[in-house]
Amino acid sequence: MAKDAATPGRLKQIRMVAQIIKRSNPKGMPIVYASAVGTLLVFVVLGVFFGWTWYVFGVFTALLVGMLIFSRLAQKAQYSLLHGQPGATYAILQGMRGNWYVEEKPVAVNRDQDLVFRVVGYPGVILVSEGPPNRVQRMLVAEKKRVQRVAIDVPVYDIQCGDADGQIPLAKLSRHLMKLPRNLRKPAVSEVNNRMRALTPVMPMPKGPLPKGVRMPRGPKMR
Repeated sequence: MAKDAATPGRLKQIRMVAQIIKRSNPKGMPIVYASAVGTLLVFVVLGVFFGWTWYVFGVFTALLVGMLIFSRLAQKAQYSLLHGQPGATYAILQGMRGNWYVEEKPVAVNRDQDLVFRVVGYPGVILVSEGPPNRVQRMLVAEKKRVQRVAIDVPVYDIQCGDADGQIPLAKLSRHLMKLPRNLRKPAVSEVNNRMRALTPVMPMPKGPLPKGVRMPRGPKMR
């Protein structure tokens, strides 16, 4: 299969992510380099006393340590890039690993461009809002009533994503959803999602571009 010319190569992707880290945290890349070099030096010292094989282990371990720290800093930088953008919640939700169905369009939007997104997964139906608590609470209540008319005997959760008291920060949203109890089996998840799709109205999208171009790092797969 021919490679898509519009798709950047692996090295180019790494350079792009490194630039994002540098803009978000000027000390980020020096930390990555220092961690890798420091790890390598430790193994060099061990190699002096215990043999050359430690040099080989040191190279691979230094690369691993550098990539782990690079990945962690990239994740923080991407969250920083998304923060405050309309549709940032959707960018987090659609990047989750596992058997999650995320509605592409918001299921509720108000005049202030606050949003409510719907997710179906093992916990049941999850409504996730984006906006101040005093504005999104009524939206969540109304949408939850609509969902419960169709999702009979299926748990329905409502979650507010944001920085206010009682809300879930954007960076902790996927982790919060992963901790919800598993109430449905896999066939039931698909069946509930089909029912929810029939309920979806055509909603106006928020002003400004949604951050679809931001590739979120995949979280842990739900077991």
